[in-house]
Order: sequence, then structure tokens, then C-alpha cells
Amino acid sequence: MIIEYDGAAYCGWQRQPNGISIQQILEEAAGKITSGKIALIGSGRTDAGVHAINQVANFKSPTSLPAEKIFRGINSVLPPDVVVKKLEEVPIDFHAQHDVKSKVYVYRICNQSLRPALGREYFWHIRYPLNLEKMREAARYLPGTHDFSCFCATGTNVKDRVRTLTRIAIETGSDGLIEITVEARGFLKYMVRNIIGTLTEVARGKRRPEEMKNIIDSRDRNIAGVTAPACGLFLKEVKY
Repeated sequence: MIIEYDGAAYCGWQRQPNGISIQQILEEAAGKITSGKIALIGSGRTDAGVHAINQVANFKSPTSLPAEKIFRGINSVLPPDVVVKKLEEVPIDFHAQHDVKSKVYVYRICNQSLRPALGREYFWHIRYPLNLEKMREAARYLPGTHDFSCFCATGTNVKDRVRTLTRIAIETGSDGLIEITVEARGFLKYMVRNIIGTLTEVARGKRRPEEMKNIIDSRDRNIAGVTAPACGLFLKEVKY
């Protein structure tokens, strides 16, 4: 399944006891259509409030229903903020998480002095001027294989915090919003949002671009910048 969702009303992708998750909504919908219990495997977890344009997930079911009927059926019972864009049968050994080659996230920023009324659920509004050239200069230190502990959420139990970031691009979209695209095989919790928060501090002149190297080398979350709001982050693509 390829899934699009607005994450604002959910506690994230993964099932949790303290709220409704995207995974729960989809498992219940698929279970209703296939008349069985569904265990959904996602390409990865998105945090509370984060959106997806093309999340990928798979499940196994003994149902005799063809994929097209499952596709239409699931969409007929999903809430308006979640939609399955595509559903097809795959080889039995396909694994939505383990087979991932890379994931692409995009973060959107509205940089203008006046607070906008429309679209505010889908970008971070920053009223202070941002210097994109300084932001790009700082971003040059990020690609490659590093211990990204400085951008990992405090309290995370993951021991191995080495990740390989293959691409980061900072552009202005046709709608005037700043779009920061980040690609890697995997990310730490809040990693993208903490990177974005640090880059915006550089763009505001609160940090020098060359400080980014020291921040990464420190492996200290307290030295990096603020965590950008979840509303501006989208899982754009999962590559296999």
C-alpha cells in the first residue's frame, strides 16, 4: 500500500496506548474488508503530527478478495485524512521496512513577516528573515556517515546512532515556501526536525555555518538547535 495522510489528529504512525495512530486506523480498515486480523508493517515510523505523501506499508492476508476490491473497500471506510493511493499484491517475502533503500522527507517553511491564515497546518511560519545561502553552507556538513546523536531526541534508547545522510537540498518552491529535502536510508527520532531547527538558527544569524561540524562532532543534543514543529514535515517518498 502507498498511503497519504494528514498526521495532525494522530499520535504518529505506530500503535500506542495513549492515542489513535495511523497504523491502527489502517489495520482496522483492512481487517474490516478482509474479515481478519491485520498486522501492518510500515516503512518506518512518523511522529505525532507528521504527514505523509507516499508512506509504504504491507500486510499478509488469506483473503480471496482481489487487490482492487480490497483497495476500494479500505478507502471506503477510512477517515477523510487518510487515503490509500495504491494497493497491489507483492511477493510474499516483501518487507516494507527491511527492504527500504532510502527515504525522502521534505520540510516546508513559510518565511514572511505576516502570519498567514491559510495552510498553517502544513508549514512552519518563521517571521524573521532567513538567509538561505548560509543555511546551504551549513547543510554541506551533513551528508555522509556520522554519529547523529546531536540531532536525536532526548531519552531515545537507540544505541547505534550512526546514519548515512545521502542528500540535503534547500530550495524555494513555486508557492514561495522554502522546501528542505533530506534523504537517508533511516533516521533517528526527531532527527530531521532537529536538523531543520539548527539550520534555521544559522539562517537567522544566531549561529555560524561552520558551527555545524562542531555540533555533529559533539554528539550532544544540548548543543544543537531547537526542534522544528511537526506540522511542516512530510514523508515524501520511500525507495526500494
